[in-house]
Amino acid sequence: MNNIPEKENKIKVGITHGDINGIGYEIIIKSFIDSRIFEIFTPVVFGVSKVASYHRKALNINDFSFNLIKKPEYANPKRPNIINCYDREVKIELGKSTQTAGELSLLALESAIKSLKNNEIDVLVTAPINKKNIQSKDFNFRGHTEYLAQKFECDKFLMLMVSENFRIGVVTGHIPLKDVAGKLSQEIIIDKLRIMNDSLIKDFNIRKPKIAVLGLNPHASDDGLIGKEEQEIIIPAIKKAFDDDILIYGPYPADGFFGSNTYSQFDGVLAMYHDQAMIPFKALSFGSGVNFTAGLPYVRTSPAHGTAYEIAGKNEASPESFRQAIFFAIDIYKNRQIYEELNKNPLKISTPDQNNSQT
Repeated sequence: MNNIPEKENKIKVGITHGDINGIGYEIIIKSFIDSRIFEIFTPVVFGVSKVASYHRKALNINDFSFNLIKKPEYANPKRPNIINCYDREVKIELGKSTQTAGELSLLALESAIKSLKNNEIDVLVTAPINKKNIQSKDFNFRGHTEYLAQKFECDKFLMLMVSENFRIGVVTGHIPLKDVAGKLSQEIIIDKLRIMNDSLIKDFNIRKPKIAVLGLNPHASDDGLIGKEEQEIIIPAIKKAFDDDILIYGPYPADGFFGSNTYSQFDGVLAMYHDQAMIPFKALSFGSGVNFTAGLPYVRTSPAHGTAYEIAGKNEASPESFRQAIFFAIDIYKNRQIYEELNKNPLKISTPDQNNSQT
């Protein structure tokens, strides 16, 4: 019978192993080689112990092992823990997209979500999946973000990329570029702005966030010369959000906005479509960027990169973005606790005044 370790007041971080043929286990193992990290939190990986051992050997890492447990409550606070989500033999094909890898990605995700809902873990960090091989009758989504929103019955959410004080979200996420303009409306832009504003206050402890909105068209349409979306949709949405007491400015032409470093003057930036946000974000923050799903009732983050099949098993993957995803998840979890406690007892708790100069 397992002995349950003495309860410690450390955050329990649930981690899904992602695609077994990618770099998921490499960045997980590398993140936990230095045992000093367990002073901050207790990790619980939802994966397959035999697959973890395969990757450890492929990386030629000898002085490392997972503590195998059946439930998060049995986690050793001083060790990396793993829960087996699959107990049969697994064929590992490094660098390849396979049906088995997709199935195991989903099994780990389902197990972690169940534990999150049962309060057995505090936050969730997801290693990269392959958005194609995970598709099935149980996963018919464009990615983690949409799947988690459905599982948590949340119809208003925002994919928010974060790195230090750079935070950028998107109005339209994983959809074809040709469909972007048709998906834009005043309502959806205002919804995303409200989610971002609330998240900056509750999750990042910024009291009066200052948000910039990017235009859709080149030069933000040059007053309607290049498209009408700015005049008919984006500018009216900005005005309505501003009237709702959101400090919102724009629309800014995306090229000059990033080229002139204007983004650093804001706490958050709202882009109209995926690549408008991801190209500058990854150019500026690729090594340490984090994907955070704002608006969910639970904290979920992931590294801002994919499965990286091309370097799987070659001991070339950097764990920095994954480690940052863990640290951001912990910080956001704590900030939410502070916010809730502050609103319960406004006279008992004070927090440092974080103003817009932090951006």
